[in-house]
Amino acid sequence: MIDLVWLIPLFPFIGFLICGVGRNVLPKAVLGTIASLAVIASFSFSLGIFFEFNSVEPVIINLFDWIKVGNVNIPFAFQIDQLSILMLLIITGIGSLIHIYSTGYMKTDAGYGKFFSYLNLFVFFMLLLVLGANYIVMFIGWEGVGLCSYLLIGFWFTNGAFADAAKKAFIMNRIGDLGFLIAVFIIIATFGSATFTDVFPKAQGMVSGDTTLTLITILLFVGTTGKSAQLPLFTWLPDAMAGPTPVSALIHAATMVTAGIYMIARSNIMFSLSPITMSIIAVIGLATAIIAAIIAITQTDIKKVLAYSTVSQLGYMFLGLGVGAYTAAFFHVITHAFFKALLFLGAGSVIHAMSNEQDMRNMGGLKKKLPITFITMLLATIAISGLPPFSGFFSKDEILANVFEHNKVLWIIGVLGALLTAFYMFRMMFLTFWGSFRGTTEQKSHLHESPFSMTIPLIILAILSVVGGFINVPEVLGGGHWLASYLAPVFEGSTSRLGELALSHSTEYMLMGISVGGVIIAIGFAYFKYVKNAHVPISDSENRSALAKISYNKFYFDEFYAAIITKPLDALSVFFYKVVDKAGIDGIVNGVAKAPIEASKGFRLLQTGNVGFYIFAMVVGVVVVLAYSFFKF
Repeated sequence: MIDLVWLIPLFPFIGFLICGVGRNVLPKAVLGTIASLAVIASFSFSLGIFFEFNSVEPVIINLFDWIKVGNVNIPFAFQIDQLSILMLLIITGIGSLIHIYSTGYMKTDAGYGKFFSYLNLFVFFMLLLVLGANYIVMFIGWEGVGLCSYLLIGFWFTNGAFADAAKKAFIMNRIGDLGFLIAVFIIIATFGSATFTDVFPKAQGMVSGDTTLTLITILLFVGTTGKSAQLPLFTWLPDAMAGPTPVSALIHAATMVTAGIYMIARSNIMFSLSPITMSIIAVIGLATAIIAAIIAITQTDIKKVLAYSTVSQLGYMFLGLGVGAYTAAFFHVITHAFFKALLFLGAGSVIHAMSNEQDMRNMGGLKKKLPITFITMLLATIAISGLPPFSGFFSKDEILANVFEHNKVLWIIGVLGALLTAFYMFRMMFLTFWGSFRGTTEQKSHLHESPFSMTIPLIILAILSVVGGFINVPEVLGGGHWLASYLAPVFEGSTSRLGELALSHSTEYMLMGISVGGVIIAIGFAYFKYVKNAHVPISDSENRSALAKISYNKFYFDEFYAAIITKPLDALSVFFYKVVDKAGIDGIVNGVAKAPIEASKGFRLLQTGNVGFYIFAMVVGVVVVLAYSFFKF
């Protein structure tokens, strides 16, 4: 079955073609079924490869020779190993559930067929990204998911704000992608190849702190700051909530935004040999986690809360990568895919029941009307908060344990972020599902649970959110670290250099106790404020403390970027348009064209039609010629 791996991206590509061409011809039921079956077929093949693959070394499937320039040969090839297989399962598994959910969520949308064609195309490019055996194939998938993100975020493009959000995402990703592209050029120049199996063994022989490796890894990290929404290129992701909710679940929770984590994990040996880059990743990741968590505390749009939560959780993954805990970071990628996809789909179910209302101030008391949505979202909220034995507890605890061993200050800040996560997530739950209903009478009359096509994916993801953490239970809790053992061949070079987690069991128990205890206190505080005291943010203009204003206004990042980047560039473009282009370039071009026209107007005056004037002109001409001849000699 491994030889048929090319079928995995082919199925969604065929689905894209069928849904795209037949979007105005085929019935909606047929379009939704074809798109969903395409991804389910890919998931089935991925599952087959997972059970069949037992090699320590990666398996390379060369499809055809692609680029050959001098001594550089870049084939179009796929690499199958433990890391790519797990990514295949995440993309196609979560993708299948989201496709099924979308058949119900988008049922009444006029662009139904177009939506599913875009969704299939996204899955195709994401699969290409994780299957690529070299940085060039990876880059094609990398750019492809950026294109699909633009198309899906701006799906309802008739709304100007949504179209602007799509452009913002596209442009900010291009900024990061430039760093990735330059890094690829340097990799080819340094190693003579872009293929992983050629580059990594050569990199492993280089000394730690090598200048070239440091430059390459910093540039690669710049690429990830755009795709995975890290400081300073994170502001596009919250605005990306303009897209349909299934888009938020698939692209901005489970797959695309984790592409940066995958790329660093894939290139782990180069990063492990670049301690400066690792420190930068850890600090920026932690700063992103804390800032996004603080912003999430005051947001009132349910999808915006989840968006900033995603940014924060991505920061934790980068924190794990920065301290060399590659398995822990990827473990959090897996568990986060479960509970964050569930949270977004649950939010979509709430929005669907509330007639497209997203403001939590107009919700409340929904747990009786939406019991399945409520229970599944509650399980996901417990998981992301890090309470045992839910999935988020195991993955977040492993990251924090590695951070504690690496740097105690970073660990303290990381635990603070975990407490903030528990607070703002339960704040969202309490405002949405507890208390009395605060919406309109019309909204209340239409409250209903979502159809089975939407609730079944919620139930499956809820189960995964509960039990997903058991794939990597630590030894201190009687587990065998299955995930760490499974991924060991991928991270072997880095593990031999960085070492493994070496905390005593008593220390691990202490760290778990502090984290869990703090989370319980944070949840209790949220319950006391939003349930017992029934506090509800009344309006955007209500009196807030200075910190609350900064949080609600998202640290004024957008205003700062507008002031130092957007407005100066706009002014510069106006200057180039009016002065350089119109007055300068156009002036010269138009002047050259006007010169003979104006000259001809003057010469035309000589043609009077008066014979006397012509005789006079001839005499003057003769005199001039004679005078010229006389003075010449």
